[in-house]
This record gives sequence, C-alpha cells and structure tokens, in this order.
Amino acid sequence: MRAAVIHGARSVQIEERPEPRIQGPRDAVVRVVAACVCGSDLWGYRGVRHSEGPIGHELVGVVEQLGDDVTDIAVGDFVIAPFSLSDGSCQACRHGMSAACDHATFFGGKDAEGERVDGAQGERVRIPFADSSLVVVPGPIDEELIPHLLTLADVMSTGHHAAVSAGVGPGDVVAVVGDGAVGLCAVLAAHRLGASRIIAMSRNPTRQAQATRFGATDIVEERGDEARGAVQALLDGDLVDAVLECVGTKESMAQALAVVRGGGRVGYVGVPAEGTELKVQQLFSRNVSVSGGMAPARDYIPTLLPDVLDGTIRPGEVFDLELPLDEVAEAYAAMDERRAIKVLLKP
Repeated sequence: MRAAVIHGARSVQIEERPEPRIQGPRDAVVRVVAACVCGSDLWGYRGVRHSEGPIGHELVGVVEQLGDDVTDIAVGDFVIAPFSLSDGSCQACRHGMSAACDHATFFGGKDAEGERVDGAQGERVRIPFADSSLVVVPGPIDEELIPHLLTLADVMSTGHHAAVSAGVGPGDVVAVVGDGAVGLCAVLAAHRLGASRIIAMSRNPTRQAQATRFGATDIVEERGDEARGAVQALLDGDLVDAVLECVGTKESMAQALAVVRGGGRVGYVGVPAEGTELKVQQLFSRNVSVSGGMAPARDYIPTLLPDVLDGTIRPGEVFDLELPLDEVAEAYAAMDERRAIKVLLKP
C-alpha cells in the first residue's frame, strides 16, 4: 500500500509499505477515507525535532478487519480514529484523560507489544486498542460531512481542550493565541461554550476572516507588550478572563500571560517547542492558573459529534486545500509556507 514517510527535515514522500494485518485480538484494520497534515507534524518537517518513518495521526475511515476481542465495532463501520490510541481501562482512561493512557499508542510509533503502527497518511492502517479508541459514526455518511468529522480526530478536540482547560463558560472574555487550525477551532470551541467576547490574535487576513466566521468578535494583530495594550484598548483598560494558547512557543506563552487578567486562566494545547518554561513566580504573584496539555480526543468526540452531525458547528472549514495522497510533499510545503491553514489528503 502507499503511505507517507518522513526522512528528516523537508523530506516527506509516498512509499510502498506492507499491507497492515491483524496482529492482536484488539486490533482493527481501517481503510483511510481521509487524512490530513497537522501543525505538529511540521516540527519534524522543519527539523525542530528529529522525525523519521511513517507519519500522520488524523484519519477517518472504514473498518475492513477486526480482531477476535473487538465486539462494539463491525466491519463496514465508518469510524473516527483519535490521534492517540488508548486502552480504555487504566486509571487515566477511567478518569476521562485518554491522552495520558498508561499504555497509549501513537501513529508512527510502536504499540504495547513493540509492533510498528503505520502513520495515518496512507491507504490503510492497523489500529491497536480499536475497541476503546475508535468512535463509530452512524451512517450513511454524507461526503460533505467528512472534513468536519476528520477535525474531531485532533484539531477540534484540541481546540475544545484549550477552552475546557481554561474554564471557558458563558459570559467570559477570551483571547486565542494562534491562528492555525487548532487556534481557529479554539475560537469555535469558546463560542460554543458561551464566551461573550472572543479576541483572535492573528495577522493573516484569511485566518482573521475564518476566525470571525467561527465566532471571534475582535482581531488583535499586535504582539508582545503592544498586544497587551491593544487588548486593554478594546476592553476599556481590562484584560481577558481566559487565554487559549495554541502555538507552543516561548513567545506565544508570554503573549498569553501578558493579556490575561489577575486571577485569570490559560488553557494551553500548543505542542511545546524548546524554551517554553513557565515562570512560577509570575503565575504566583498574579494568581494565574495554567492548565492543559495533550487533548483527550477520544473522550471529547462523543460530546462534539452530535453538534457536527446536526450542523451546529462546522469545524471542517479549517481545511482550505485538498490534495491527493500522492501530493503529500506539496501538502507539507503549503502548510509550512502558510499558504494553507490545513490540508486534507484523499488516498
């Protein structure tokens, strides 16, 4: 089968890989209907982190094979595969934090038995912990729904995690740092949870427009100290109740802390880059809470799925470029160069 493989900085290509097969009783083999490139994939693509091997961790598809112990999923089911695969029974899973599963398996890595799991950017993939990870979507599936369903595998669930971690609720004033797919989904999540005012921090007109469609009430282009002043100018001298940090750099976290009020909350979901250490004294002196991390997408999908199915939210609008799998190199280049917000790949 064909699948995307990364060979270090700016080297992603399609290669022939062995067809996946059932290797354990809780496995499934899923035919990929749609996959995509994530902003976190770009850390390896840019050489910020070493990355080599099968790549991609977001997919929706159709179940083709099942292990003997999988009982709640059937061959032919349309499923969403969250970006982290979890056993569903460890302490973290029992407390709704599947991303922190004691036996978590990730696409492109190895499962609990040490067997390789292919990346999601391919024609098929073996899914360990299928029974506790995959979410079945009741059919029939309208083709128009596929991009929206695909966001639940990662970016919409991650944006939601930022908002939940920051305690966003009705009437809150919220700022979102980051205008990639996760940041835009965080705007949508804050709007869904009832925020009264949402400030999107973006300098890109296309992304500003999408943020507005998702519920942003204001746009701030400034950075650093100027951003704080711009927020105060919008809010009659006040700062925001909550900030959703969706980038993962030292600068983005500094911006988040600069615009949140004393006693406010920061929800962070940006995959951390080097140098993102927090200054505890700064948090202590202003009573600012910081919470977040890797989103438990498997736990959020059932909450968000009904709103996608009935059209209440349309997070798939973050996809502004669709390419065939064979053009995966262009997909990465387009996102790296910010010519696309998020690229959908069709095998």
